[in-house]
Amino acid sequence: MLRGLSTATYWADDLEAAAAWYTQVLGIEPYFVRPGYTEFRVGDYQDEFGLVDRRYAPPGTASGPSGAIVYWHVDDVPATLTRLLSLGAKEHQPPTDHQGGGFVTASVIDPFGNILGIMYNPHYVEVLEAVKPTL
Repeated sequence: MLRGLSTATYWADDLEAAAAWYTQVLGIEPYFVRPGYTEFRVGDYQDEFGLVDRRYAPPGTASGPSGAIVYWHVDDVPATLTRLLSLGAKEHQPPTDHQGGGFVTASVIDPFGNILGIMYNPHYVEVLEAVKPTL
């Protein structure tokens, strides 16, 4: 049924500022921009990360941190968390080692009120290694 992450969408009252902030966080320019929407391709699988002007949010959408957290794989959770905090994010969840199995998560609230999850996930690394083309 669920085949993979298609697009993670975050809302922003100030889309231009959000696009500039995420350009700095991700170290890449958005690949698609139109009025009210900016999109980046992120990571090993070029997942879509979209920023949408909050005016287009469905009625009843929370204006502050809430809901599900999308965790993006990172190689170093503490270093990534430190960088995000230095860029103006606020800590939401400190680094947490889950059951000692190498699964470490943390999350921040971006300057636009969205929760951004980061995670080191050994399974992500295993899958990436398994699908790498052999040369």
